[in-house]
Amino acid sequence: MRILLVGAGGVGTAITRIAARRSFFDHLVVADYDLARAEAAVAALGDSGGRFSAVRLDASDPAAVTALLRDERCDVLLNATDPRFVPPLFGAALEAGTHYLDMAMSLSAPHPTRPYEECGTKLGDAQFERAGAWEEAGRLALVGIGVEPGLSDVFARYAAEELFDEIDEIGVRDGANLTVDGYDFAPSFSIWTTIEECLNPPVVWEKDRGWFTTPPFSEPEVFDFPEGIGPVECVNVEHEEVLLIPRWVEAKRVTFKYGLGDEFIETLKTLHKLGLDRTEKVTLPGGERVSPRDVVAACLPDPATLGDRMHGKTCAGTWVKGTKDGRPREVYLYHVVDNQWSMGEYGSQAVVWQTAVNPVVALELVANGSWSGAGVLGPEAFDPRPFLDLLTAYGSPWGMRE
Repeated sequence: MRILLVGAGGVGTAITRIAARRSFFDHLVVADYDLARAEAAVAALGDSGGRFSAVRLDASDPAAVTALLRDERCDVLLNATDPRFVPPLFGAALEAGTHYLDMAMSLSAPHPTRPYEECGTKLGDAQFERAGAWEEAGRLALVGIGVEPGLSDVFARYAAEELFDEIDEIGVRDGANLTVDGYDFAPSFSIWTTIEECLNPPVVWEKDRGWFTTPPFSEPEVFDFPEGIGPVECVNVEHEEVLLIPRWVEAKRVTFKYGLGDEFIETLKTLHKLGLDRTEKVTLPGGERVSPRDVVAACLPDPATLGDRMHGKTCAGTWVKGTKDGRPREVYLYHVVDNQWSMGEYGSQAVVWQTAVNPVVALELVANGSWSGAGVLGPEAFDPRPFLDLLTAYGSPWGMRE
């Protein structure tokens, strides 16, 4: 297998460090708009037997992406950029005849008149609209295969197949007790993506109602996370799982809630009030045009550089409620990463490492034939057991709380 990895930020760099320890691929090309960043990711691996190379690539240029896929004879494109670049990369992979994986799907747009009641354009709609073309090409677009979405979706399929006869609710719950020395506000993941997720209308799915929206930060609840993290208040946030899980897993309700904390929520609300969450460019007094959200991102520390200042654990998991053998059952399937471990073992902070390990596991399953298919498919469309077994073999076991 020959892989084109687009994006050499925190997650992309962590992907290279994880992949370097595996033998399932022949070559991995690391591409980034900033060539120095791609070169640094490759150089950090030392002598990796020539299996890695670095190139400069503009992810917004589908023709350039298609040409690079063909020139490098790549079998698959792994998208590690932010969701703005999903359309050109997704289209380029189809044009080049390669498989495609991403960790975040095409962006949504609120309903024009009822944003907090009805869906407008949903996450992933633009990709699912092309499903027929992918099927006809005989190629796989495996979408949403990070940790959330990704591993959380695998957990949902596993619960449906092995733990429950009937499912009332699948609720993805994400929480952490991470702290960062020296910063009052330092998100552990891309602030661009964080703003997009947290300020858009959250989506909920119910069997009798379909997909609908609520106001941001709605339905707060306190969830007790495992392995010493403890109780964290979680709120509704827009996320791909709610758009993916109902397509393949039978349930009466699907939700996603994120543990943000009051201070984080208030900061996001302030950015929104000031218009600093906007992506449309504004004109500065000198005539330069910039996106306010890009300015915010530039003013904050790069999440990939925070590992040495970060302490604590992050947890991603899927809370499932239903019945088994006629009796009520409730389980939380989860994956915890300790920042001290991920930094010591891989030199990557916990949140980006936890995101990065899952697409590498998925690529290995595609390479060895355990996962195969054609069309636009989510992680729920595949047998979950090989994924969970291989994740454990990577040295990062998952857990279950009854």
